[in-house]
Amino acid sequence: MTSKSDFAPVEWKKLVQAPLLAGYAVSAADPSGFVGLLQEAFAAARSLAQAREQPGDELIKAVADELLTPTGRADAREGVRTVAQGAALDEIKHRALDSLKETGAILDAKAGEHAKPFKEWLVKIARLVAEAGLEDTFLGFGGIRMSEKEKSTLAEISSLLGVDAASHGAA
Repeated sequence: MTSKSDFAPVEWKKLVQAPLLAGYAVSAADPSGFVGLLQEAFAAARSLAQAREQPGDELIKAVADELLTPTGRADAREGVRTVAQGAALDEIKHRALDSLKETGAILDAKAGEHAKPFKEWLVKIARLVAEAGLEDTFLGFGGIRMSEKEKSTLAEISSLLGVDAASHGAA
């Protein structure tokens, strides 16, 4: 079983930051306004709560549990702040993707059989965030579930993590 003790502190921090950065990359790709951003934030929070309650991978549960601690929340906020500091939206997306790529490499090197489920979880979070609000609405009517920019970013996340996005839809 892979656990926190299998990772150096800086590596564990990257794992703790990754769920927020997966959603953040999608949000930065195509901001949805205030209401859309709230819906996307709630989608990310729901996915973390579900990870703690559903049977599944212990590494995912450990990271989700860590995010509920003051240290875990501080580490996650630090990751988002580092990605966003002094950057335009497109640069924020690319910085978040770079961080996720580093996380993927850490998982490949240290997590063994737990790497794939963790990467799939990150893609699922990104998909849930992308599908959280309607895009291109007019006065609240019409719209689509996921914009082309969000689809593209989801595909980028899937590719850099080596996970098939199509097989990990919102559940």
